[in-house]
Amino acid sequence: MAEPQTATTPDTGAEPPHPALRADLPAKRGGDQFFYGGQAVIEGVMMRGKQHYAVAVRLPSTKQIVVDRGELKASIYVNRFWKLPFVRGLALIGEQLHLGMKALMWSANMNAGAQGVVIGKKEIRSSVAVAAIFGLLIFIGLPLLLAGLAVHRSRGFVFVLVEGIIRVGLVLGYLSLIALLPDVRRVFQYHGAEHKTINAFESGWPLEVPSVRRASLLHPRCGTGFLLVVLVVSVIVFSVVALFNPNTFWLISSRVLAIPLIAGAGFELIRFMARNRTNPVVKVMLIPVLATQKFTTREPSDDMLEVAIVAFNSAREGEEDTAGAAA
Repeated sequence: MAEPQTATTPDTGAEPPHPALRADLPAKRGGDQFFYGGQAVIEGVMMRGKQHYAVAVRLPSTKQIVVDRGELKASIYVNRFWKLPFVRGLALIGEQLHLGMKALMWSANMNAGAQGVVIGKKEIRSSVAVAAIFGLLIFIGLPLLLAGLAVHRSRGFVFVLVEGIIRVGLVLGYLSLIALLPDVRRVFQYHGAEHKTINAFESGWPLEVPSVRRASLLHPRCGTGFLLVVLVVSVIVFSVVALFNPNTFWLISSRVLAIPLIAGAGFELIRFMARNRTNPVVKVMLIPVLATQKFTTREPSDDMLEVAIVAFNSAREGEEDTAGAAA
């Protein structure tokens, strides 16, 4: 990664604001087709542009905003194959594993380094591996087990529906519990800051704290909403699988092997709803998608909004095409 840039925010009144904390970059153009994305990281926000990404983090010790910015050169970002319908849903998962984890690791190290702690790649990879195994057991294995106990057979729509309801309940319950942790709540606040910044940009508002503050906390292309759509699509896909009366091995395997298909279909569906959000029918469909985001977003403070604006403007610098945004 490139060397991080630092600057003190206006909080002290002694130093100038971060150079990316400004509203003079051009607003969204009506014909833009590219969608900016982002995610919350530890004490900061990552924003992903068409050709660049930027991660902005506020150091806990000095209150400075540090920025890491880089180009997106890997095949998954530039090859047209990964932009094809249904394929781009799988690319989104790959991007989260690559860029999302990269940004999260950088933010963790910046915060730990400010406190004199060094986090190695081995420790981070071990934590991710443990979390992945935990996720498979809780959100795939446990719903299958509980649905089997409730329905007593793995064939038919009822079994798949019960499994899906249990899985949704577990996901939302898990998000509700971790939101009680102060550190996680701060991540959810930065998630809200990310949404507000992108919503303000889409609305053509100046990227200044007062303007961004009044933007919506929710966004139709949010990853949390995508997760709900994926869970709904999985009920349809697994209902078809159930028609073949699979044994236990194939029942479990289908939940993993079908991930590319479900992700692709889910991505296209949420993209369609976001593009047609003014349609009366789509508005109704978006209600649960937006409602689930209340589990992972909280109202951010002004200093959090500053970090999100810096990340967004830094990601936009050098872009050939100024485009619309997605959370």
